[in-house]
Amino acid sequence: MTTTPSVLALAGLSTTAEQIYLFVIHRGKTLLADVTARFELDETAAAAELEALRHLGLISRERSDAGFYVPVDPRYSLTSMVEQLSDGVGRIRQLIPTLADQFDKSTTSVEDSTETRILSDRDAVASWYVRLQHQATRELLVFDRPPYVSSSLEPLEAVVLARGVSWRAVYTAESFTREGSWEEAERLAEHGEQARIIADLPVKLAIADRTTALVSLSVAEGRSDAIVTESAPMVAALCDLFEFNWARALPLPEARERMHATPLLDPAPPAAPTPAVPSRRITREEQAILALIGAGLKDEVIARRLGMSTRSLRRRSHELMVELGADNRFQAGVEAARRGWV
Repeated sequence: MTTTPSVLALAGLSTTAEQIYLFVIHRGKTLLADVTARFELDETAAAAELEALRHLGLISRERSDAGFYVPVDPRYSLTSMVEQLSDGVGRIRQLIPTLADQFDKSTTSVEDSTETRILSDRDAVASWYVRLQHQATRELLVFDRPPYVSSSLEPLEAVVLARGVSWRAVYTAESFTREGSWEEAERLAEHGEQARIIADLPVKLAIADRTTALVSLSVAEGRSDAIVTESAPMVAALCDLFEFNWARALPLPEARERMHATPLLDPAPPAAPTPAVPSRRITREEQAILALIGAGLKDEVIARRLGMSTRSLRRRSHELMVELGADNRFQAGVEAARRGWV
């Protein structure tokens, strides 16, 4: 008999106890010897597991010489267990405000205002970033750039996005120097993250529902000083800073669509004509090159992503810059965006 282990782990049952319980449910009248034979347990261990289930009210024992164990109707036994668990969860919920108050008192100095707190500990900064993700009900605005104070939080972000929270993130080129970071960004885009990329960002930032902001005081390696604020004027200013950089940033390309040879060679639909600038049909390969060089990625990285040699990439990017009348890569990105090419 195959079972999904730990279904009843919330009730405190071990995997073995759960399997024995399901065995008794399936078999009906069950002897100690049946359990020892089925689960290769000695009599002492098997008897302990059965008695534990009996004390939980999941099974009972007949008053007979044979000593059969029989299951209790789960419609009653498990319902009673669920009600007890629900009561326990209710008590935990009632305890949260008290513990939260004690937490705030232990982590906030007397000098800190109620609206703005200074954080100088890496763990405190990481904890607040997680807290803002849990706290957000409508929107999260994020500047993502090194240095990082914690490991990837992708699993939590996916949960936040699944709640229907709008998540907009601006990345820098340096954000993609970590192993697997590009693939992580792709997965988050599939979950609903809206992402753009820019050459550099002045600070690290996270804003929840435009009411609470976490902003770094330094972007130097090894420094993790930050402030968390609920000051309405300061949060509004930080929102303006986010929107300013969001408008300047380029949309993060969907790498799997743009970075493989076959689909890249298919022409993309023509951009809407701009009266002052002659328009033409731009290929997906050219679109990807412009987006990535505008984001500040190195030639070697771009060439590897696009499956071409570095020499070919430099030739193609030079041709595009000449066509756009750009003296540098940033100007090329701006002009390409103006033409609707990226």
